[in-house]
Amino acid sequence: MATETILMAIALVFGLYMAWSIGANDVANAMATSVGSGALTLKRAVIVAAVLEFSGAVLVGTHVSETVRQGIISPEVFKSTPMLLVYGMIAALLAAGIWLQLASYFGLPVSTTHSIVGSIIGFGIVIAGIESVHWHKVAEIVSSWVISPLLSGTIAYLIFRLIRKRIFLSQHPVKATKKLTPYLVFFVFMILTLVMVFKGLKNLRLDLSFSAALLVAGIVGSIAAVLSSWLVAKVKVEALPERMRKFQSPKVIKNIEKSIRNLGKAEKFAEGDVEGMIITVKNDLQVISKSLGKGEEIDQSIDDYHGVEKIFIYLQILSAAFVAFAHGANDVANAVGPLAAVITVLKSGIVSMKSQVPLWILALGGVGIVFGLATWGWRVIETIGKKITELTPTRGFSAEFATATTIVFASKLGLPISTTHTLVGAVLGVGLARGISALNLRTVRDIILSWLITIPVGAVLAIIFYFILKSIF
Repeated sequence: MATETILMAIALVFGLYMAWSIGANDVANAMATSVGSGALTLKRAVIVAAVLEFSGAVLVGTHVSETVRQGIISPEVFKSTPMLLVYGMIAALLAAGIWLQLASYFGLPVSTTHSIVGSIIGFGIVIAGIESVHWHKVAEIVSSWVISPLLSGTIAYLIFRLIRKRIFLSQHPVKATKKLTPYLVFFVFMILTLVMVFKGLKNLRLDLSFSAALLVAGIVGSIAAVLSSWLVAKVKVEALPERMRKFQSPKVIKNIEKSIRNLGKAEKFAEGDVEGMIITVKNDLQVISKSLGKGEEIDQSIDDYHGVEKIFIYLQILSAAFVAFAHGANDVANAVGPLAAVITVLKSGIVSMKSQVPLWILALGGVGIVFGLATWGWRVIETIGKKITELTPTRGFSAEFATATTIVFASKLGLPISTTHTLVGAVLGVGLARGISALNLRTVRDIILSWLITIPVGAVLAIIFYFILKSIF
C-alpha cells in the first residue's frame, strides 16, 4: 500500500512536470506570432493564453483517455503485468518532460505528442519487444514532419501573397484593407469554428457531420463579417502622405520587367549600333525597376502603413485565442493521459483500454500548462515569433490562419499532423513569400534537427528511467 501511494505521488509530480513542459514549449503555437508581430505584448499574451488554455483543458479536455496514446502499443501487452505499465508511464512522463524542458531552454519548438509517443515506444520495446510497436503508426507520425509544414507553409505563402497584392501594392492600401476585411473575417471565423468543433470540442462528442459543422461555421462567419464591416469603418488611421498617393501602380513595375526580358531576347540577335542602343535602354529600365522596387519596400515600412497593420492586429488576436483554447482542450491529454493510466492501475490493479480522467487531473494539467507558459514560454515564443523571420500583424495573421486551415483539412482527411510543425511551416511560408533571404536558415536548421531527434531521445530517456524505477520498486 505504501508503495502504491509513493508511486501515485511520483506520477502526480511527473504529470505536473510534463504539463509545465507543455506550457513552456507548446503554447507558443498559439501566441508566438502575436508577440513576434507586436500585436500582443508578452505579458498580455501570457494572460490571454493562461485563461484560454486553462479553460480549454478543464471545460472540454478529454475525460476519457486511451491507456496508451496513439495506438503505438496495445494495452493487452500489460494485462498480466499491470505494474510494468505504471513504471513505463511514469518513466514516459519524466522522459518527455525532460526533453521538452531541454528543447525549451534552447528555444526549440518540438511536438509534445511526438515526445510522449517516443517515450512510450522506448519502454514498450523493453517490456514487449520491438515487434510490439505498431510501426505503421510511427510511420504516420514521421510523415507529419513533411506533411504539416509543407501544407501550412503553402497556404500561408498564398494568403500573404494575396494580402500583399490586394492591399500593399494597391493605390490606396487602407481602403483596400477595409474592403477586404469582411471577406477575410468570414473565412477566419468559419475556419476557426471548424477547428473548435473538430479539435477543441471533439471531447464533447457533438457528433456533428461535416455538412452540419460547415453550416454552423458559415453562420458564425457571416455574423462576424457583418459586424466587422461596421467595426472596421470606425478604425481611424492617419492620412497617407502625398508621395504615397502618387505611388506607382504594380502594373508599371510588371510591364517594365517584361520589357527588360524582351530586350534581353532582342539583344541576342541584334548587331552593331542597334545592339548598343538596346543595351542602353535595357540598363536604363533596370535602374528604374530597381528604384521602384526600393521605393516599394520603403513605402511599405513607413508609419502610415500602421493603419493597415492595426486592422490585422484584431484578426490575429482572435485567431490566436481560438488556437489557444483548442490547444488546451486537446494537448492536455499528453500530460493527463499517462497519469490517468497510472492512477487506474494503482486503484484497480487492472489495465483497461480506456482510462477515466477526473476533473481535478484536468485542472492539474491546466495549471501546469499555464505555469510553464508564464515561466519559460517566452523562450520558444521568441524563436517562432522573432528568429525565423520578421513578423508583422499581416504576416502573423497569415501564419495563424494557415495553421488553423491546415488543422481543419488534416482532421477531416485523416492526415497525421503536429500543431508545432504546422505553425513553424506557416511562418516559413510567410518568410518565403518575401524571398529566401527573409529566413534565418540557421534557426530553421536547428528546429528541423530537434524534430528529427525528438522520438529517439524520448525513447532512450524512457528506457533509462524505466529500469531505474523498476530497480527501486
